[in-house]
Amino acid sequence: MKKKINIALFFGGQSPEHQVSLLSGQQVIDSIDRHRYNPIMIGIDPEGVWHLLDERKPLEFAYDPEEIRLGKSLGRVVLFKNTLIELETKHAHPIDVAFPILHGPMGEDGTIQGLFELAGIPYVGAGVLGSVIGMDKDVMKRLLRDAGIRVAQFLVVHSHQRHLLSYEKMAKQLSLPLFVKPANAGSSIGISKVVTPSQFEEALEKAFAYDRKVVIETFVPGREIECSVIGNENPIVSLPCEIVPRGDFHSYLSKYIDDDGADFIIPVSLTKEELLDVQKVAIEAYQVLGCEGMARVDLFLTREKEVVVNEINTIPGLTQKSPYAKMWEATGISYPEMLNRLVDLAFERREKQQKLKRNFQLNQLGALS
Repeated sequence: MKKKINIALFFGGQSPEHQVSLLSGQQVIDSIDRHRYNPIMIGIDPEGVWHLLDERKPLEFAYDPEEIRLGKSLGRVVLFKNTLIELETKHAHPIDVAFPILHGPMGEDGTIQGLFELAGIPYVGAGVLGSVIGMDKDVMKRLLRDAGIRVAQFLVVHSHQRHLLSYEKMAKQLSLPLFVKPANAGSSIGISKVVTPSQFEEALEKAFAYDRKVVIETFVPGREIECSVIGNENPIVSLPCEIVPRGDFHSYLSKYIDDDGADFIIPVSLTKEELLDVQKVAIEAYQVLGCEGMARVDLFLTREKEVVVNEINTIPGLTQKSPYAKMWEATGISYPEMLNRLVDLAFERREKQQKLKRNFQLNQLGALS
């Protein structure tokens, strides 16, 4: 009998998206192949403490987006090389691969990915660089723009420069309506749509509550389209999904709370040319930003049939309502098969990294013999 893969699932975290991460974690727990994997449930509480959880009931109120929370802790754990160690009992849990199901800062932003790199553990999703870039909307948009991929017109303000930005100065570069966003946040947290000058300061206050850097961008009129991408050097792209929010924009409520907050249309009504353009730009954005493993690419298709990239999510929502897995299902890849592919990609990347030299001797230059 083939040995099961010890997979450590990390969810929760120190992020405003803590509960979203728990919802995604529950969906992965429900869908993972128990014949192939031995899951180890690691819940990270809002203070950043790692807890080993009972795999039979790792979460309380598991399907309630407002009440969901970590289950009873079986003990605090720390990571030493490729092993999770319980602090109280010193019991060791070797892990073969890590799956960070962590949305937002302190999880999706390269922090835990760097820890896994130092520990020599294969892990699902983008590497350190791709994670950092994918989290920072400012850096992301600059790299896409420099690569010739269209993004909305935007400007950036840092907290220490906030007093230098007035509505009048902003209006000279951007036109209403516009969106004010924390540069490093997801799930539409901290985002405001501004349609009048009086809303501008309130929107800045809200965004700066979540980040020290804020992105202000012009509204892009057009259809809101998303694509799922999976792969390392040779990624593939799913059939797209169209998001039609019932409110002003696709907010946190419409994503996770209100079942009637938005319509998710799969398959999307696109011409063959439009479909190919959308998928082509999604793959280009994925590669330009150094992504690996998985990502969801959010785009706009304008009235002029131009594709504009909004952002990329390197650990997209994996809940029952999230489009990422739904797009793969429409493309012919089931949720369990999607998880298998993500794990295989993690091992593939680690295997290639292990072939790189990690030491150096001067005589290798040929200068000394």
